[in-house]
Amino acid sequence: MLLVLAGSETLEVRRALVKFMNKISLGNISKEVNFGWDLSSDPCTNKWEGITCDSRNQHVKNIVLDQKNLTGILDASFVCEATSLAVLSLNENEIVGTLPQEISNCRRLTHFYLRGNKLSSNLPSSLSRLSNLKRFVISDNAFSGQIPDMSRISGLITFLAERNQLTGQIPEFDFSNLVEFNVSYNNLTGPIPDVKDQFSSSSFLGNPGLCGVPLPSICPPSPPPPPHPVDKEKKVSYFIYLGYAILGLIIILLLVWKLFKCIRKKKSNSTPMDHNKTISSSGVTKTPKNRSEYSITSSPENSMLSASFEILSSPLANKLRFEDLLRAPAELIEKGKHGSVFKVNVDGVTLVVKRISGWNISKYDFKKRMQRIHRMKHPHVLPLVAFYSSKQEKLTVYKYQQNGSLFKHLHTSQGSKVFEWASRLAIAASVAEALAFMHEGLQNDNIPHGNMKSTNIMLNDDMEACISEYGLMPNNQDQSFVAQSDHSIREDDSVAITTRNTFKMDVYSFGVILLELLTGKPVQASGYDLSRWVNSVVRAEWTGEVFDKSLITDGTNEERMINLLHVALKCINTSPDARPNMKEVAFIINSIKEDEEKSVSAFS
Repeated sequence: MLLVLAGSETLEVRRALVKFMNKISLGNISKEVNFGWDLSSDPCTNKWEGITCDSRNQHVKNIVLDQKNLTGILDASFVCEATSLAVLSLNENEIVGTLPQEISNCRRLTHFYLRGNKLSSNLPSSLSRLSNLKRFVISDNAFSGQIPDMSRISGLITFLAERNQLTGQIPEFDFSNLVEFNVSYNNLTGPIPDVKDQFSSSSFLGNPGLCGVPLPSICPPSPPPPPHPVDKEKKVSYFIYLGYAILGLIIILLLVWKLFKCIRKKKSNSTPMDHNKTISSSGVTKTPKNRSEYSITSSPENSMLSASFEILSSPLANKLRFEDLLRAPAELIEKGKHGSVFKVNVDGVTLVVKRISGWNISKYDFKKRMQRIHRMKHPHVLPLVAFYSSKQEKLTVYKYQQNGSLFKHLHTSQGSKVFEWASRLAIAASVAEALAFMHEGLQNDNIPHGNMKSTNIMLNDDMEACISEYGLMPNNQDQSFVAQSDHSIREDDSVAITTRNTFKMDVYSFGVILLELLTGKPVQASGYDLSRWVNSVVRAEWTGEVFDKSLITDGTNEERMINLLHVALKCINTSPDARPNMKEVAFIINSIKEDEEKSVSAFS
């Protein structure tokens, strides 16, 4: 007879769990392996594989069986016999079949992960009864049918269902509470609900039938209501008036056409002029076909244009002329609300030209600012090659970095296949050091970076990080960004944000970059979405979920990752005054980097 230990799972629960394992593994796991799931032992005291128990009552709390080559079906009626079950994670197996309605019997379930299996058919409507559910991930399966209504689950913060075959419209969610949401690459149709500016178009791509914000496709107008029936006499009157209207329109069009002919005749008698030519900023007449996208049309300043172009000390710029820059073919590589970035080849030298928009700054102040920034030389800050300033245009010129940005390497298929921990830590340290140097030198000039993000961290030929576009953001925009991101700041306080707090916005943005390095996740909504998600995971004491899975599988030291995470959390504190300065941040990160290097050398 089997003994039941005080506080351990009952025989019925153990029997149900063993049946669950037999069904989900299709009996493919030998008794010798079997993960220890055996009726003759206890799942908690004997530590069955993948099971974590509540330390107080020794009941099964978590079942995590990711990447275990499970090829059977998920029988919820058995696994939900463990009534204390809060986490069920079966990611990246070969599980087939459907998700059964009985999953609602797992009433305490908070985290449910099924990513990367072969599950299909409709999602059960009973999902809406999982009232404690916080995270639901079914990405990379073959689920079809409509998404069930989950609006009653008030605590849901993650819904990831990308790369399935879901159809129908997106139901209402509490988007103000959601931190992660993605339904891209399905077969969904109709208008996108109001997502409260929480999510970008990347959450909805790959659904040709979807329309509305944040996608560029506009939803067609709703069909008008059917007309009220009218009697025969009213119909006759309607057609009579319609005939008059059409006749009047024809007469108006004839008059406009006649007037247009007279105007053309007068123009043809005046001095001929080639209207297909434009004047570039160099003063040379060129056709629109050859005109650079960032060149300037004719203006009263034309005689002064070349004088407004200043070449800074750089071997690249020895023979650079403004006219050559404008004539060179320009490839648009980035466009945003603060300007456009072009790739330009001048005499075999590849440059990047940033065209700044929306900045009301005088020629003198811009010139003074660029010269001041240029004097602050640091090996991890991309130096200015040249700049141009007029009343209408502001251009900056840098050397093109063929290895691209940190964003590309972290978040796109164009980046390196493996971006290991040592590289990420080295980038964090060098960027922190460079930013601290710039802050210290430019504090009195009130010139922060103003737009720190992973797309503005370039990787040079040695794959070392270089901060790009330093100081190209108006300070008043920085301050509005502070007020927008720091929700602890009252509206009447935002006008009193100090110079110090403007620099602390750089610290916040750097903290978001650290989160990108640690999580491998891209940024939306100016980084606030990512910082909010990380904070929510840490508060739920699920810190291990934060880190990029590739770092975990590489065996990265978790203590040092947590130490860097703590630095990031300090940087994204909602109160600017509570954030450290960049000199303090750089010191801590360098200490973590030194510990890492000592550890590596000890084992080499």
